[in-house]
Amino acid sequence: MSFLIFFLAVLSCSFAQQTGGRVQQAIDSIFTTGGFFDQFEEVTSARSEGFGAEQKCGEGADAGVHRCVRYFNCHGETKTIIPSEDYDGTGLIDIRFGNNNCDDYLDVCCQLPPDGVIPPEVTRPPNTVTSPPPTPPPNQPSFCGIRNTNGVDFKITGNNDNEAEYGEFPWMLALLKKNPVSGSPLAICGGSLITSKVVLTGAHCVDNLKNTDLKVRAGEWDTQTERERYVYQERDVDHIIVHEGFKSNNLYNDVALVILNKPFDKALHIGTICLPRQGTVFNSRNCFASGWGKDIFGQKGRYQVILKKIELPTVPRAQCESSLRQTRLGAKFALHQSFICAGGETGKDTCTGDGGSPLVCPDPSNPKRYYQAGIVAWGIGCGQANVPGVYVDVARFRSWIDGHMARLNINTSPYSV
Repeated sequence: MSFLIFFLAVLSCSFAQQTGGRVQQAIDSIFTTGGFFDQFEEVTSARSEGFGAEQKCGEGADAGVHRCVRYFNCHGETKTIIPSEDYDGTGLIDIRFGNNNCDDYLDVCCQLPPDGVIPPEVTRPPNTVTSPPPTPPPNQPSFCGIRNTNGVDFKITGNNDNEAEYGEFPWMLALLKKNPVSGSPLAICGGSLITSKVVLTGAHCVDNLKNTDLKVRAGEWDTQTERERYVYQERDVDHIIVHEGFKSNNLYNDVALVILNKPFDKALHIGTICLPRQGTVFNSRNCFASGWGKDIFGQKGRYQVILKKIELPTVPRAQCESSLRQTRLGAKFALHQSFICAGGETGKDTCTGDGGSPLVCPDPSNPKRYYQAGIVAWGIGCGQANVPGVYVDVARFRSWIDGHMARLNINTSPYSV
C-alpha cells in the first residue's frame, strides 16, 4: 500500500455525558489493545552476536567459499567475513527479500577469509553476552531530539510501507504488560523517553495499573528478530504518576509519567526526545508519528512487525474542532483545551496499538532536532480526509512535568534545549 494507515489509540469509555449517545457510535472505531504485541520476541542478551556462519550462499564456485553472516560480520568493501568490532558501518539491508540467498534479511552473503577460518566471534551462538556496544564517537550528538534519518549501524532499502530506519526514533518505547501465566509480555501502548529513567505516555495506558504490572522496552525495531547488533533494553517500573485531572470517560488531561527502577544504558539507538516550552504552539507539515499499531482498521488490521512512521501536518485548533463537528460527534462538540490535532489526510493516521506514542515536530530553528508535540490519544474513523486525529498537547503539560522532576530530584536537561 502507498501509505501507512494507522488508526487511533485506546479508549475504554464514551463521551456520552457531553454529546449524547451519538458519540458512543462515533468512537466504535477505537478499540482496546487485546493481543497487541504478543508477537514480540524475548531477548535476554545485552548484545546480538554472530550467527554461526553455517548457511552456504552464492552460486556455482562461490557457494563453497561464501556463508550467510549477520551484516556486521561482513566488511563493507572487501565483502569478507570479519569480527563485529571491525565492521565499518556500510551495511545496506533490503527488508523485502533478504540478501543473496540468505534466509534472514539481516544476514548477508559474505566470502570466507583468505585462510578459510571464520573468526570465533562469528561462530558463537545467538544471545551470547560479551562486551557492551562501543562508546559513541566524539561527534555523536548526545542531546535530545536527534532523529537518525539514515538509521543506526545500517540503512534499509525496500521500505515501501513507511518502515522506520533502525534507530531512527531513538526515544520510541513500548509499554509491556507482564503476563505471569504465559510469561510473554503483552504490549499495551507506546511511549517516549524524556530522561534515561522517565517515560512520557498517555494516562489511559497506565491508569489503574500497578507498577509491578509493567515493564518498558527501549531500542526495539523489528519485533521478530534479535539479529541487530544492538538489541533492545528492558526496565521494570518503580512508580506511575497519572495527571490528577485525567478523566477516563473523555480522556481530558491524558498524560502520565512512568518512573523506571533504573536508567536505560547509553546506546547508539536509544535517546531522549526534547519537550517544548509551556504554551508552545506547533505549526508544521513535517511532524512524525511512530508505532507498531495496526496497518488497517478493524479485525483485518495487523499489528506491525517493524516500527512504522507516518508524516503528518498539525491542524489549527479551530479547524480541527470544525472538522470533528462534521463527524458523528455532532455540531455541539467542543475540543478540550488539553488536546491538539494532526493529520486529516486520506490514508494517513495513527491506529489501534499506538496509544501513548509520540507525535514529534521539527524545531523551526534547527530542523534536525525534534520536539514532542503530542501523545496519541483518540480519533474518529480511519484516516479519512478532513478528519484529524486528536493528540495530547504536550506543551500544555511542560510545567506539570518539570514540577514532578523537581520533586523527584531528576535532572531535566535530557529533554531541555
